[in-house]
Amino acid sequence: MAEDWITIGNDALTAAINPLGAELSSLRDADGRELMTDADPAFWTGRAPILFPVIGLTQDGIRIDGRRYAIPKHGFARHSLFTLVAHDATQAVFALEDSEATRTVYPYAFRLELTYRLDGATLVTEARIANRGEGPMLASFGFHPAFAWPLPYGQDRADHRIVFAEDEPGKLKAITPNGLIAAEERASPLDGRTLHLADALFTDDALVWSPVHSRSVTYGANTDATPHLHIAFPDTDKLGIWTKPHAAFICIEPWHGIADPEGFMGDFKDKPGVFEVAEGDAKTIAMSIALG
Repeated sequence: MAEDWITIGNDALTAAINPLGAELSSLRDADGRELMTDADPAFWTGRAPILFPVIGLTQDGIRIDGRRYAIPKHGFARHSLFTLVAHDATQAVFALEDSEATRTVYPYAFRLELTYRLDGATLVTEARIANRGEGPMLASFGFHPAFAWPLPYGQDRADHRIVFAEDEPGKLKAITPNGLIAAEERASPLDGRTLHLADALFTDDALVWSPVHSRSVTYGANTDATPHLHIAFPDTDKLGIWTKPHAAFICIEPWHGIADPEGFMGDFKDKPGVFEVAEGDAKTIAMSIALG
């Protein structure tokens, strides 16, 4: 683990968070087996970036009160240095506030606080998005954790699956070659509630459920004899699943927002998934990862 990562742990799990991006960078079981990506630079060096205040690409920046802001893909939180504001054996809290640099691409006064907390064999991540300015604040938010594929329990990569908690009728959003949401949707690859993982699913970028009816999924090998990960996302109604073919990770990404639909040139408030935080108020969005 990198020297500057902040570690929390108990008898079941050990987590390490990089203050750069407040990014969950390692999650190990009681025997020290890594449950997250190997971050192989041949594929992708991300681990679990925080997506704020936009998700995905925008058509031509975001437009707020008649002005365009050239915000980068997935926003700026993932490349920002967070301040460690609290830390004990099983919990770490990080915070990022607006600055002159952030206000050039996002005109709001905000405080984004990320809390990582271990409760037995569950890691809870809680994002608190606070409006420190005058008037309402617009934002999107998403999690982007990359889990080991295969998990380190001796099962073949081809035997892994993701099982949704609820039925997921209908088609998926499709992504254009330039990273926007296409007008045409794509057929669902689910077998009932089960996604049988295969590289061919991701030749055209991520699988995107918008909306997703489930508020949790279970990821692991196609057997009950080995540990699985249960990922719960009670506060988000969109889900991306993504990897690069042949990489040793699978991303399970709960989102409160989405990339721009192709051709979208409207105001930020009309972008799908954007929420409003009232002056002096805050919005909390949580995700949990349980080893079971």
